[in-house]
Order: sequence, then C-alpha cells, then structure tokens
Amino acid sequence: MAPNARLDHRNPLVFDTHELGRRPGALQRLTRSIDAPKDFGIQGVVGVPEGAPVELELRLESVMEGVLVTGTARAQAEGECVRCLEPLQLDVEADFQDLFTYPDADDRGRVIAEPGDDAEDDEDRFFLEDGLFDLEPLLRDAVVLALPMQPVCQEDCPGLCAECGARLADDPDHHHDAVDIRWAALQGLAGTMQDGEKDEMSGAEPGVDEKQEK
Repeated sequence: MAPNARLDHRNPLVFDTHELGRRPGALQRLTRSIDAPKDFGIQGVVGVPEGAPVELELRLESVMEGVLVTGTARAQAEGECVRCLEPLQLDVEADFQDLFTYPDADDRGRVIAEPGDDAEDDEDRFFLEDGLFDLEPLLRDAVVLALPMQPVCQEDCPGLCAECGARLADDPDHHHDAVDIRWAALQGLAGTMQDGEKDEMSGAEPGVDEKQEK
C-alpha cells in the first residue's frame, strides 16, 4: 500500500514505532483491545460486528528495510448457517505478518530518494509514515481469510427439509410420504383400465337381452 494522507495517532489501529528507532534487531511487544471497524468480514455471509471487541497481540521488530509486524487477532464473528439459515457465532483467530517499509528505503534496505519508482510494486507494499503504520488493511485481510466461506452451526447440520423448509435438526424423524412418479403413472393407468371394463360391461347388456328375445 503506497503512502497516503497523514495517519492519525489517535486511531486505535495506528501504531507508533519511534521507540524502535532504526536499530535492526530492536523489538517491541504490544497488546491492545480495539473496536471492530465497519464491514469487518465477508459481507452478507459472516463477519465481526462493528464495534465488537478485537484482541490484538503484536510483535514489532526493526529490520533494515523497516518494521516487521507479526501478530494475532481474536474476536467473535456472527453470521448465518448456510444449511439451516439459523444465526450463529464463532470464535475467530487470525495470524498475520508483513513488513512496513521506510518510504526512503528499497527492498534491500538502502536509502533512496523516492518511495518507489514502480507504482505497481508500491501498491503491494505497506509503508511507515513518520514512524506510524496503519494496521487495518493487514488486519482486515487476515480476518477475512480466517473466516469460513460457508459457515455452519455444526459440522453435521442436516439443513432444511426440501419439501416444507422445516429445520431437520429439530425433528430428526421428519419426513414426507412420497409416491414414486413411476408408481403414480401405473396407478393412473390402472384407474383407466377399470373405467374401460365398466364401459364394456355396460355395453354388453343390450346384446344379451337381444339373444334372449330370439
């Protein structure tokens, strides 16, 4: 991610690395509880509700190119079971690691005049800005990858009845008496034959009377 507008140090997802200095090997460990930002998950499927607590454990290590950030985020996500459509909650733990580089250093840690000559390369990189970095883009990507694309309330959730939509987990013996369409066709044919027999019998009676009259 290329450098952008000034970062606000009051933002709980903005961290200050000035204590590390530019001393490769310097290390700092941090823990912080933050409120989840908006749209923190897979939209319409599952995600951490806005304002819900997110616990962060971070390890900041100074290296030649910048600051290597390694961390873990823990939160509780909410969504809907894809099988039975019931609401669900699940614990999320997301690990992440990335390098926030100095704007005046290249990939080898050498000081250069400009942040980057290749705009495409800059788009794939995170930068420090006046010793600050914004964790939100990295954290958001990590949480989304840790969430299930098809969440279920339980691994063996049987889902809903295809006939009436009833939740099968509430009634394991739920079923509908179904007639095989092949048998239904035969039953219709049998009914037609019975009607034909009645017609033949009713048509035979006048003939019998004629013979008797002769």
